[in-house]
Amino acid sequence: MTASRPLFKHIRNHTALFNELSQYRNAAVDTLGFTGYEFHKTPKFVTEDGSRLTIEPERSIVLPKVHALSGLKNKLTQAIPTLHMVEHSEIGYRYPTAALAGLDAPFIKRMRSEYFHKVDEDRSICRPVNLSFGIKSRGKADNRQEYEVWMPDEAPDQNPLPLLINAYGEDLPDDVRHFVEQPSRVHGWMGVKRAAFEALYTNKQHCGDLIICVAMSVDAYNIGAKPDLAYSPEAESSIAVSNAEFEWEIEGYYAPRGWAFDHDEVWAAINHTLEAINAPLDDLYGNEIIPIAESKTERILSTLQSLGVRQEEVDELNLQPWEFMLTESEHRVKAHDPSRSVNLLGRLNRLFYQPEQQLPSLNWMHDLIL
Repeated sequence: MTASRPLFKHIRNHTALFNELSQYRNAAVDTLGFTGYEFHKTPKFVTEDGSRLTIEPERSIVLPKVHALSGLKNKLTQAIPTLHMVEHSEIGYRYPTAALAGLDAPFIKRMRSEYFHKVDEDRSICRPVNLSFGIKSRGKADNRQEYEVWMPDEAPDQNPLPLLINAYGEDLPDDVRHFVEQPSRVHGWMGVKRAAFEALYTNKQHCGDLIICVAMSVDAYNIGAKPDLAYSPEAESSIAVSNAEFEWEIEGYYAPRGWAFDHDEVWAAINHTLEAINAPLDDLYGNEIIPIAESKTERILSTLQSLGVRQEEVDELNLQPWEFMLTESEHRVKAHDPSRSVNLLGRLNRLFYQPEQQLPSLNWMHDLIL
Protein backbone atom coordinates (compact mmCIF):
# COMPACT_ATOMS: atom_id res chain seq x y z
CA MET A 1 0.00 0.00 0.00
CA THR A 2 1.18 3.52 -0.76
CA ALA A 3 -0.15 6.85 0.46
CA SER A 4 -1.77 7.46 -2.92
CA ARG A 5 -3.64 4.14 -2.88
CA PRO A 6 -5.51 4.11 0.43
CA LEU A 7 -8.12 1.61 -0.77
CA PHE A 8 -5.52 -1.16 -0.72
CA LYS A 9 -5.94 -1.38 3.05
CA HIS A 10 -9.49 -2.64 2.39
CA ILE A 11 -8.51 -5.16 -0.27
CA ARG A 12 -9.96 -8.06 1.75
CA ASN A 13 -13.08 -6.24 2.95
CA HIS A 14 -15.60 -5.47 0.22
CA THR A 15 -17.98 -3.53 2.45
CA ALA A 16 -15.31 -1.11 3.65
CA LEU A 17 -13.78 -0.94 0.17
CA PHE A 18 -16.94 0.05 -1.67
CA ASN A 19 -18.02 2.43 1.08
CA GLU A 20 -14.74 4.35 0.99
CA LEU A 21 -14.63 4.25 -2.80
CA SER A 22 -18.03 5.94 -2.91
CA GLN A 23 -16.64 8.72 -0.71
CA TYR A 24 -13.76 9.34 -3.12
CA ARG A 25 -16.21 9.32 -6.02
CA ASN A 26 -18.44 11.87 -4.29
CA ALA A 27 -15.42 14.04 -3.53
CA ALA A 28 -14.43 13.96 -7.21
CA VAL A 29 -17.90 15.19 -8.19
CA ASP A 30 -17.57 18.05 -5.70
CA THR A 31 -14.13 18.90 -7.06
CA LEU A 32 -15.61 19.25 -10.54
CA GLY A 33 -17.94 21.91 -9.14
CA PHE A 34 -21.20 19.94 -9.15
CA THR A 35 -23.35 20.36 -6.05
CA GLY A 36 -26.56 18.63 -5.04
CA TYR A 37 -25.84 15.57 -7.18
CA GLU A 38 -26.79 12.01 -6.19
CA PHE A 39 -25.33 8.69 -7.33
CA HIS A 40 -27.49 6.07 -9.08
CA LYS A 41 -26.53 2.57 -10.16
CA THR A 42 -26.86 1.54 -13.79
CA PRO A 43 -30.60 0.92 -14.27
CA LYS A 44 -32.32 -2.10 -15.74
CA PHE A 45 -32.65 -2.02 -19.50
CA VAL A 46 -36.33 -2.23 -20.38
CA THR A 47 -37.08 -3.80 -23.75
CA GLU A 48 -40.04 -3.02 -25.99
CA ASP A 49 -41.94 -6.00 -24.58
CA GLY A 50 -41.40 -4.75 -21.03
CA SER A 51 -38.65 -7.18 -20.02
CA ARG A 52 -36.26 -5.74 -17.45
CA LEU A 53 -32.76 -6.96 -18.30
CA THR A 54 -29.67 -6.66 -16.11
CA ILE A 55 -27.17 -5.28 -18.60
CA GLU A 56 -23.40 -4.95 -18.25
CA PRO A 57 -22.50 -1.89 -20.35
CA GLU A 58 -18.81 -2.46 -21.00
CA ARG A 59 -16.18 -2.55 -23.71
CA SER A 60 -12.59 -3.72 -23.85
CA ILE A 61 -9.49 -4.05 -25.99
CA VAL A 62 -6.97 -6.90 -25.82
CA LEU A 63 -3.24 -6.38 -26.25
CA PRO A 64 -0.28 -8.77 -26.30
CA LYS A 65 1.32 -7.54 -23.07
CA VAL A 66 0.38 -5.17 -20.26
CA HIS A 67 3.47 -3.02 -20.92
CA ALA A 68 1.67 -1.63 -23.98
CA LEU A 69 -0.71 0.25 -21.65
CA SER A 70 2.01 2.37 -20.07
CA GLY A 71 0.72 5.87 -19.28
CA LEU A 72 -2.87 4.91 -20.08
CA LYS A 73 -4.54 7.32 -17.64
CA ASN A 74 -2.65 10.36 -18.86
CA LYS A 75 -3.25 9.41 -22.49
CA LEU A 76 -6.99 9.04 -21.91
CA THR A 77 -7.43 12.35 -20.11
CA GLN A 78 -5.35 14.11 -22.77
CA ALA A 79 -7.49 12.62 -25.53
CA ILE A 80 -10.84 13.09 -23.72
CA PRO A 81 -10.87 16.50 -21.97
CA THR A 82 -14.13 15.83 -20.08
CA LEU A 83 -12.89 12.54 -18.61
CA HIS A 84 -11.65 12.98 -15.03
CA MET A 85 -9.91 10.32 -12.96
CA VAL A 86 -11.29 9.73 -9.45
CA GLU A 87 -8.41 10.39 -7.08
CA HIS A 88 -7.54 7.52 -4.71
CA SER A 89 -9.87 5.08 -6.52
CA GLU A 90 -7.07 2.62 -7.33
CA ILE A 91 -7.61 -0.92 -6.11
CA GLY A 92 -6.36 -4.31 -7.21
CA TYR A 93 -7.73 -7.83 -7.55
CA ARG A 94 -6.39 -11.30 -8.21
CA TYR A 95 -9.11 -13.20 -10.04
CA PRO A 96 -8.96 -16.94 -10.70
CA THR A 97 -11.82 -17.51 -13.16
CA ALA A 98 -13.24 -20.89 -14.17
CA ALA A 99 -15.33 -21.49 -17.28
CA LEU A 100 -18.18 -23.80 -16.23
CA ALA A 101 -19.87 -24.41 -19.60
CA GLY A 102 -18.67 -25.10 -23.13
CA LEU A 103 -18.51 -23.10 -26.34
CA ASP A 104 -21.87 -24.48 -27.46
CA ALA A 105 -23.70 -23.15 -24.38
CA PRO A 106 -26.25 -20.34 -24.84
CA PHE A 107 -24.60 -18.22 -22.12
CA ILE A 108 -21.27 -17.93 -20.39
CA LYS A 109 -21.21 -19.65 -17.02
CA ARG A 110 -18.30 -18.89 -14.73
CA MET A 111 -17.06 -19.07 -11.17
CA ARG A 112 -14.73 -16.27 -10.15
CA SER A 113 -12.99 -15.65 -6.86
CA GLU A 114 -10.42 -13.40 -5.31
CA TYR A 115 -7.07 -14.67 -4.23
CA PHE A 116 -5.23 -13.95 -0.99
CA HIS A 117 -2.34 -15.31 0.99
CA LYS A 118 -2.52 -15.63 4.75
CA VAL A 119 -0.76 -13.09 6.94
CA ASP A 120 3.00 -13.78 7.11
CA GLU A 121 2.66 -16.50 4.48
CA ASP A 122 4.65 -16.73 1.26
CA ARG A 123 2.86 -14.45 -1.19
CA SER A 124 2.92 -17.17 -3.84
CA ILE A 125 0.63 -19.33 -1.68
CA CYS A 126 -2.87 -18.01 -2.18
CA ARG A 127 -6.35 -19.33 -1.52
CA PRO A 128 -9.61 -18.41 -3.26
CA VAL A 129 -12.11 -16.35 -1.27
CA ASN A 130 -15.15 -14.23 -2.17
CA LEU A 131 -16.43 -16.68 -4.77
CA SER A 132 -18.97 -15.40 -7.26
CA PHE A 133 -21.14 -17.34 -9.69
CA GLY A 134 -22.12 -15.57 -12.87
CA ILE A 135 -24.11 -15.97 -16.06
CA LYS A 136 -23.31 -13.62 -18.94
CA SER A 137 -24.29 -13.20 -22.56
CA ARG A 138 -21.88 -14.59 -25.12
CA GLY A 139 -19.33 -12.43 -26.93
CA LYS A 140 -18.30 -8.81 -26.38
CA ALA A 141 -21.25 -7.09 -28.07
CA ASP A 142 -23.25 -4.20 -26.65
CA ASN A 143 -25.89 -4.72 -23.98
CA ARG A 144 -24.72 -8.07 -22.67
CA GLN A 145 -26.76 -9.47 -19.83
CA GLU A 146 -25.00 -10.34 -16.57
CA TYR A 147 -26.36 -12.04 -13.46
CA GLU A 148 -23.98 -12.62 -10.58
CA VAL A 149 -24.18 -13.65 -6.92
CA TRP A 150 -21.64 -14.13 -4.15
CA MET A 151 -21.28 -17.70 -2.94
CA PRO A 152 -20.79 -18.38 0.77
CA ASP A 153 -17.15 -19.25 1.51
CA GLU A 154 -18.30 -22.01 3.84
CA ALA A 155 -20.49 -23.59 1.14
CA PRO A 156 -18.93 -22.97 -2.29
CA ASP A 157 -20.76 -25.98 -3.71
CA GLN A 158 -24.17 -24.54 -2.87
CA ASN A 159 -26.74 -24.39 -5.65
CA PRO A 160 -26.56 -20.76 -6.87
CA LEU A 161 -30.10 -20.65 -8.27
CA PRO A 162 -31.85 -19.70 -4.99
CA LEU A 163 -29.30 -16.91 -4.54
CA LEU A 164 -29.96 -15.62 -8.05
CA ILE A 165 -33.72 -15.73 -7.54
CA ASN A 166 -33.33 -13.84 -4.27
CA ALA A 167 -31.10 -11.21 -5.91
CA TYR A 168 -33.05 -10.67 -9.14
CA GLY A 169 -36.57 -11.89 -8.41
CA GLU A 170 -38.87 -11.62 -11.40
CA ASP A 171 -36.09 -9.88 -13.35
CA LEU A 172 -34.26 -13.22 -13.71
CA PRO A 173 -35.13 -14.37 -17.26
CA ASP A 174 -36.43 -17.90 -17.71
CA ASP A 175 -33.66 -18.86 -20.14
CA VAL A 176 -31.03 -17.77 -17.62
CA ARG A 177 -32.79 -19.62 -14.80
CA HIS A 178 -32.99 -22.81 -16.84
CA PHE A 179 -29.34 -22.56 -17.87
CA VAL A 180 -28.27 -22.25 -14.24
CA GLU A 181 -30.08 -25.53 -13.57
CA GLN A 182 -27.84 -27.36 -16.04
CA PRO A 183 -24.86 -29.24 -14.54
CA SER A 184 -21.64 -27.24 -14.24
CA ARG A 185 -18.06 -28.43 -14.51
CA VAL A 186 -14.70 -26.74 -14.95
CA HIS A 187 -13.71 -26.46 -18.60
CA GLY A 188 -10.65 -24.30 -18.01
CA TRP A 189 -9.10 -21.46 -16.04
CA MET A 190 -7.84 -17.93 -16.41
CA GLY A 191 -5.72 -16.14 -13.81
CA VAL A 192 -6.17 -12.36 -13.82
CA LYS A 193 -4.32 -9.57 -12.03
CA ARG A 194 -6.50 -6.45 -12.23
CA ALA A 195 -5.53 -2.84 -11.58
CA ALA A 196 -8.90 -1.11 -11.21
CA PHE A 197 -9.78 2.58 -10.95
CA GLU A 198 -12.66 4.93 -11.69
CA ALA A 199 -13.32 8.02 -13.78
CA LEU A 200 -16.13 10.52 -14.32
CA TYR A 201 -17.31 11.62 -17.76
CA THR A 202 -19.41 14.64 -18.69
CA ASN A 203 -20.74 15.88 -22.01
CA LYS A 204 -23.51 18.46 -21.98
CA GLN A 205 -24.58 17.71 -25.54
CA HIS A 206 -24.87 13.93 -25.24
CA CYS A 207 -25.33 13.36 -21.49
CA GLY A 208 -27.20 16.48 -20.43
CA ASP A 209 -26.91 17.06 -16.68
CA LEU A 210 -25.71 13.52 -16.00
CA ILE A 211 -22.21 12.62 -14.84
CA ILE A 212 -21.34 9.10 -15.94
CA CYS A 213 -19.23 6.99 -13.60
CA VAL A 214 -16.86 4.66 -15.43
CA ALA A 215 -15.14 1.71 -13.76
CA MET A 216 -11.90 0.99 -15.61
CA SER A 217 -9.37 -1.78 -15.28
CA VAL A 218 -6.12 -3.01 -16.74
CA ASP A 219 -5.78 -6.79 -16.62
CA ALA A 220 -2.79 -9.04 -17.09
CA TYR A 221 -3.88 -12.63 -17.50
CA ASN A 222 -2.74 -16.21 -18.07
CA ILE A 223 -4.93 -18.96 -19.52
CA GLY A 224 -4.29 -22.49 -18.33
CA ALA A 225 -3.48 -25.09 -20.97
CA LYS A 226 -5.54 -27.91 -19.42
CA PRO A 227 -8.88 -28.02 -17.56
CA ASP A 228 -7.06 -29.33 -14.47
CA LEU A 229 -4.13 -26.92 -15.00
CA ALA A 230 -1.75 -29.81 -15.62
CA TYR A 231 1.26 -29.57 -17.95
CA SER A 232 0.29 -29.58 -21.62
CA PRO A 233 2.72 -31.14 -24.13
CA GLU A 234 1.04 -29.12 -26.88
CA ALA A 235 1.70 -25.82 -25.09
CA GLU A 236 4.94 -27.10 -23.51
CA SER A 237 3.71 -25.48 -20.31
CA SER A 238 0.76 -25.45 -17.95
CA ILE A 239 0.04 -21.94 -19.28
CA ALA A 240 -1.19 -21.54 -22.84
CA VAL A 241 -1.70 -17.80 -23.37
CA SER A 242 -0.61 -14.58 -21.65
CA ASN A 243 -2.20 -11.28 -22.71
CA ALA A 244 -3.49 -7.97 -21.34
CA GLU A 245 -6.81 -6.16 -21.53
CA PHE A 246 -8.13 -2.67 -20.91
CA GLU A 247 -11.78 -2.69 -19.92
CA TRP A 248 -14.24 0.09 -19.20
CA GLU A 249 -17.70 -0.41 -17.74
CA ILE A 250 -20.43 2.01 -16.72
CA GLU A 251 -20.77 1.79 -12.95
CA GLY A 252 -23.65 4.26 -12.64
CA TYR A 253 -24.30 7.96 -12.92
CA TYR A 254 -24.80 11.13 -10.91
CA ALA A 255 -27.89 13.26 -11.45
CA PRO A 256 -29.10 16.47 -9.82
CA ARG A 257 -31.25 15.89 -6.77
CA GLY A 258 -34.86 15.67 -7.91
CA TRP A 259 -33.96 14.84 -11.53
CA ALA A 260 -36.81 12.90 -13.15
CA PHE A 261 -35.50 9.52 -14.32
CA ASP A 262 -35.67 8.99 -18.07
CA HIS A 263 -34.75 5.46 -19.20
CA ASP A 264 -33.88 6.36 -22.78
CA GLU A 265 -31.88 9.42 -21.77
CA VAL A 266 -29.79 7.45 -19.29
CA TRP A 267 -29.07 4.64 -21.72
CA ALA A 268 -28.22 7.08 -24.50
CA ALA A 269 -25.71 8.74 -22.16
CA ILE A 270 -24.29 5.35 -21.17
CA ASN A 271 -23.82 4.24 -24.77
CA HIS A 272 -22.31 7.58 -25.75
CA THR A 273 -19.80 7.34 -22.89
CA LEU A 274 -18.72 3.86 -23.94
CA GLU A 275 -18.08 5.16 -27.45
CA ALA A 276 -16.33 8.31 -26.24
CA ILE A 277 -13.74 6.27 -24.34
CA ASN A 278 -13.33 3.90 -27.25
CA ALA A 279 -12.81 6.71 -29.77
CA PRO A 280 -9.10 7.49 -29.16
CA LEU A 281 -7.98 3.91 -28.55
CA ASP A 282 -7.40 3.02 -32.17
CA ASP A 283 -5.02 5.95 -32.55
CA LEU A 284 -3.32 5.11 -29.25
CA TYR A 285 -3.09 1.33 -29.56
CA GLY A 286 -4.36 0.36 -33.02
CA ASN A 287 -1.10 -1.27 -34.05
CA GLU A 288 -1.15 -3.54 -30.99
CA ILE A 289 -4.83 -4.34 -30.46
CA ILE A 290 -5.59 -8.03 -30.94
CA PRO A 291 -8.93 -8.31 -32.79
CA ILE A 292 -10.79 -10.60 -30.39
CA ALA A 293 -14.59 -10.74 -30.26
CA GLU A 294 -14.65 -13.20 -27.36
CA SER A 295 -15.17 -12.52 -23.70
CA LYS A 296 -12.51 -13.63 -21.24
CA THR A 297 -14.38 -16.82 -20.44
CA GLU A 298 -14.81 -17.66 -24.11
CA ARG A 299 -11.08 -17.13 -24.61
CA ILE A 300 -10.45 -19.86 -22.05
CA LEU A 301 -12.65 -22.24 -24.01
CA SER A 302 -11.31 -21.46 -27.48
CA THR A 303 -7.71 -21.65 -26.24
CA LEU A 304 -8.23 -25.14 -24.85
CA GLN A 305 -10.05 -26.19 -28.00
CA SER A 306 -7.09 -25.01 -30.09
CA LEU A 307 -4.83 -27.24 -27.99
CA GLY A 308 -6.97 -30.28 -28.73
CA VAL A 309 -8.87 -30.51 -25.45
CA ARG A 310 -12.15 -32.28 -26.23
CA GLN A 311 -15.47 -32.08 -24.43
CA GLU A 312 -15.16 -35.78 -23.60
CA GLU A 313 -12.03 -35.02 -21.59
CA VAL A 314 -13.80 -32.23 -19.71
CA ASP A 315 -16.76 -34.48 -18.97
CA GLU A 316 -14.55 -37.33 -17.81
CA LEU A 317 -12.61 -35.10 -15.43
CA ASN A 318 -15.85 -33.57 -14.10
CA LEU A 319 -13.91 -30.98 -12.12
CA GLN A 320 -15.72 -28.64 -9.74
CA PRO A 321 -14.25 -25.22 -8.94
CA TRP A 322 -14.14 -25.75 -5.17
CA GLU A 323 -11.75 -28.68 -5.70
CA PHE A 324 -9.12 -26.05 -6.52
CA MET A 325 -9.36 -24.74 -2.97
CA LEU A 326 -7.69 -27.94 -1.70
CA THR A 327 -3.99 -28.81 -1.49
CA GLU A 328 -4.85 -32.51 -1.60
CA SER A 329 -7.56 -33.94 -3.79
CA GLU A 330 -9.82 -36.47 -2.13
CA HIS A 331 -9.93 -38.75 -5.18
CA ARG A 332 -7.58 -37.45 -7.90
CA VAL A 333 -4.03 -38.78 -8.20
CA LYS A 334 -1.03 -37.89 -10.34
CA ALA A 335 -0.94 -39.77 -13.65
CA HIS A 336 2.76 -40.61 -13.29
CA ASP A 337 2.53 -41.50 -9.59
CA PRO A 338 -0.86 -42.84 -8.43
CA SER A 339 0.40 -42.89 -4.84
CA ARG A 340 0.32 -39.08 -4.73
CA SER A 341 -2.83 -36.97 -4.72
CA VAL A 342 -3.19 -33.96 -7.00
CA ASN A 343 -2.66 -30.52 -5.46
CA LEU A 344 -5.14 -28.46 -7.48
CA LEU A 345 -4.62 -25.36 -5.34
CA GLY A 346 -0.92 -25.56 -6.13
CA ARG A 347 -1.71 -25.69 -9.83
CA LEU A 348 -3.97 -22.66 -9.45
CA ASN A 349 -1.09 -20.82 -7.81
CA ARG A 350 1.17 -21.64 -10.75
CA LEU A 351 -1.35 -19.94 -13.04
CA PHE A 352 -0.39 -16.68 -11.29
CA TYR A 353 3.13 -17.22 -10.01
CA GLN A 354 4.94 -19.58 -12.38
CA PRO A 355 8.37 -17.87 -12.64
CA GLU A 356 8.55 -17.93 -16.44
CA GLN A 357 5.12 -16.30 -16.83
CA GLN A 358 4.44 -14.66 -13.49
CA LEU A 359 1.74 -12.01 -13.51
CA PRO A 360 2.95 -8.57 -12.37
CA SER A 361 2.22 -7.03 -8.98
CA LEU A 362 -0.86 -4.84 -8.60
CA ASN A 363 1.12 -1.79 -7.47
CA TRP A 364 3.50 -2.19 -10.42
CA MET A 365 0.53 -2.22 -12.79
CA HIS A 366 -0.92 0.92 -11.22
CA ASP A 367 2.46 2.65 -11.52
CA LEU A 368 2.66 1.58 -15.17
CA ILE A 369 -0.65 3.16 -16.19
CA LEU A 370 -0.24 6.54 -14.47
